[in-house]
Amino acid sequence: MKYLSEYKEGDRISGIFLCKHKQAAVTKNGKPYENLILQDKTGTMDGKVWDPNSAGIADYEALQYVEIGGDVTSFQGALQFNIKRLRVASEGEYLPADYLPVSKKDIPTMLEELRGFIGSIKNAYLKQLLEAFFLQDADFIKSFCDSSAAKSVHHCFVGGLLEHTLSVTKLCEYYCKSYPVLKRDLLLSAAMLHDIGKVREFSTFPENDYTDEGNLLGHIVMGSEMVGEKAAAIDGFPISLLNELKHCIVAHHGQFEFGSPKKPGLVEAMALHMADNTDAKMETFTELFEQTQDTGWLGFNRFLDSNVRTTYCVGSE
Repeated sequence: MKYLSEYKEGDRISGIFLCKHKQAAVTKNGKPYENLILQDKTGTMDGKVWDPNSAGIADYEALQYVEIGGDVTSFQGALQFNIKRLRVASEGEYLPADYLPVSKKDIPTMLEELRGFIGSIKNAYLKQLLEAFFLQDADFIKSFCDSSAAKSVHHCFVGGLLEHTLSVTKLCEYYCKSYPVLKRDLLLSAAMLHDIGKVREFSTFPENDYTDEGNLLGHIVMGSEMVGEKAAAIDGFPISLLNELKHCIVAHHGQFEFGSPKKPGLVEAMALHMADNTDAKMETFTELFEQTQDTGWLGFNRFLDSNVRTTYCVGSE
């Protein structure tokens, strides 16, 4: 099969994809059309059915596998499908494993690298807490390795939560070497735990959407609760240490408008916020560049809150 990552502007489409999302819409002229998000293991791409009442468009729903035909176009620097034919594919016409986006990095290797940081933690209480999650809780470990770090925008693939967490932990390790004021054990523990609530916030693939619990509480609240539950099972866990760890988790988005119940009040919380933001933004740029063949200005990106352009480095690699 031809994967989404292989298409370029001007190509003809003929293939089966997972319809991850379907939404009815209306043009400025009042004409109905449909927005789709199509997915395979290399990522997602927007699609438009401009004439949903056409004889070539069969009835279909989100989370069904559909065979489509049409053209690849470009809008604001991003590729999208102009769909003229669509039918629901039958079982046996596709392999579900081809349609789950997966990290380009090896998941077991990343997990072992993350566990290596746990082995370096000197505080006995924090080490026991991390081991309770990442070494002893088989259900949590499986969910953590299978989960996405987001519904969209960045790291929205199997292994995305693990990849993002490992990257944030590595950045925090660098910060600790550069800024001795930071308490390494606290910061690295917070880095490894800051997004664990996402295993409950998002449903499993291929849906990868907000759960009821996720919509009502969010991963920051749920992650803090999960830490509290595990810490309660560790005899003598200092309440002051637990509160500092929880503060880092609840403040890691940095600002109230970004979903943080608290702003960073500890230097470790600020460091975690900066590391989390850095990795999310860098991955967003990376995925944006991978999804377009265009150079120059790519248009406004909502998450980056900026009109984005590719970089021209004359005389360098």
